[in-house]
Amino acid sequence: MRIAVNTRLLLKGKLEGIGWFTYQTLERIVRDHPEHEFIFFFDRPYDPLFVFAPNVTPVVVHPQARHPVLFYLWFEWSIPYMLRKYKADLFLSPDSYMSLSTKVPTCLVIHDLAFEHYPEHFVLSHRLYWRHYSPLFARKAKRIATVSTFSKTDISERYGIAADKIDVVYNGAHNEYRPLTFDEREVVKKQYAEGCEYFVFAGALHPRKNIVNLLKAFVAFKTRQPTNMKLVIAGRPAWKYEEVEQMRSEMPFKDDVKWVGYMNIDELSKVIGASYALVYASLFEGFGIPILEALQCDVPAIVSNTSSMPEVAGDAAIMVDPTDHLAIADAMHKLYKDEALRNKLIINAREQIKKFDWEISARKLWESMMKCVK
Repeated sequence: MRIAVNTRLLLKGKLEGIGWFTYQTLERIVRDHPEHEFIFFFDRPYDPLFVFAPNVTPVVVHPQARHPVLFYLWFEWSIPYMLRKYKADLFLSPDSYMSLSTKVPTCLVIHDLAFEHYPEHFVLSHRLYWRHYSPLFARKAKRIATVSTFSKTDISERYGIAADKIDVVYNGAHNEYRPLTFDEREVVKKQYAEGCEYFVFAGALHPRKNIVNLLKAFVAFKTRQPTNMKLVIAGRPAWKYEEVEQMRSEMPFKDDVKWVGYMNIDELSKVIGASYALVYASLFEGFGIPILEALQCDVPAIVSNTSSMPEVAGDAAIMVDPTDHLAIADAMHKLYKDEALRNKLIINAREQIKKFDWEISARKLWESMMKCVK
């Protein structure tokens, strides 16, 4: 069988949530199914790192698709042509986009519908594109995979899609995320937090990640609790970053907030692994991979009580209302003062992470793909 795959988000040094899902599942699927041929469609020059095996043929398809007009050209003109050219039996698109102009059976991965819940957080042109095309994509797809039970229900109810057409394929965490030794933690703390304990946030910095409320919570925590505790924020500025930038320059205790930018996985795994706790008070997530990464490092978490995050964190986190910065601060204070609670959450984390594994994810995505062609 010849399987075409949209791999435009496999970008070296820029892998984030959807990119990691694509990388981790495809690497395993290609390895486990050498009897099939895979055609990877990139929208720019690709890194050989992403050509996982001899049964992968990489193809650059123009134009580069990073704007709604270019999305349309790429998916409705270029991709149908390439699917015909390579005589594809199946098209896998792991980034929520697909083509309406092809008859090739498509397995579509929809990670979340955040733009439906928080449209104000997105650039107008993208929002309009997604709100018009996403329900059409969902109905056209032969099969849908999504990353949480929450998202499955959300897609089914909002777009009127039969639940039995949607498969849940959880994310996993990279093996680099592991508990650190005491000495390893001390080295990281000296490098990034002046040798002090610290809370950590990891993720792209845009409004849905709720960074402003996180900063307000940290100020409230520091005001209430005299401590050398730091806050390390790891992630690249994305869109609508202005309010975060203003808060960053004007807030009290701003010297205790360490902005380390985007990190490769070898660095980020250490920064998360050496932290006192993850604080991930996002407004909405289809999954929330940093939560799982922290739990795999024996790091407890403070997470939002909304969308998929309770499903991912289970009993290994304190749940908070992300719209209430004082509730986030209270959770930080509670975890800081109660070592027994922190240890209990760590023990719970070791059980929770057993539910999530990239090998299982790859197998379930493959099963979803095969339902398209049966």
